[in-house]
Amino acid sequence: MIPRLQGLSGWLLYGFAAAMMVFILTPILLIMVISFSDGYFVSFPPTGFTLDWYSKVLGNQEFIDALLFSTLLSLGTTVLSLLLGVPAAIALVRGNLPFASLAKGLLLSPLIFPVLITGLALLQLFTGYGWGNAKLNLLLAHTVVTTPYVVRTVITSLELVNPSLEEAARTLGATRWATFYRVVLPQIAPGVVSGAIFCFMVSFDNYPVSMWLADSENTPVPVVLYRQIGTVFDPSVATMSTLIILLATVVVVMLEKMVGLRRAMAA
Repeated sequence: MIPRLQGLSGWLLYGFAAAMMVFILTPILLIMVISFSDGYFVSFPPTGFTLDWYSKVLGNQEFIDALLFSTLLSLGTTVLSLLLGVPAAIALVRGNLPFASLAKGLLLSPLIFPVLITGLALLQLFTGYGWGNAKLNLLLAHTVVTTPYVVRTVITSLELVNPSLEEAARTLGATRWATFYRVVLPQIAPGVVSGAIFCFMVSFDNYPVSMWLADSENTPVPVVLYRQIGTVFDPSVATMSTLIILLATVVVVMLEKMVGLRRAMAA
């Protein structure tokens, strides 16, 4: 149980947290309000209320295809990042590697470099090797960008795990896999779930990498939204943004319900 703060310091902390939430959520709420405007151009406050923009956007096959493609791409990226990031984090913390610090820096380096430069470098790499499969290129590129989030969160969780519990399990006859599954994984599950949520959100909302690697048949939704803004800035853009926010929220809530932090902490 987390102790509840009391007194003046508690009120100040809760007030600061509430102010930050308002600061973060206000732009999102404004976009949602604008999506119901009956005007032909973006304006606030809206001149009226209508659902016509939602029917127009939901009838836009290009947007629907891009939304589905981004969802599948983000889920695939999340799975691949977990398969790569969790073993890498375990090796860095438990492997006693001679160059663990250097390896950790290399694995986390995509968090430091600008994503736009990373996307351009990957485009040159794929072009140099003649890899023309846009789906595969986007999956690999997004995995490069998102895997460090898994490595970072899992490393943090592993550093809080008592190694003596693993040693006790091995002493009692548990195999390495059984020790990991029954002892280690329940304790690092919050880090794994946090990394998975970060992976999905970063991949789903990634424009700098996608703009370099997408083609006419495989276009993530951020690229479609950017093109729409460049053509005409009407409430349909706000409607697309609202649908993207809602879909991302639904996926994150589903992840939390299935293997969320509360369940992980109770395991």
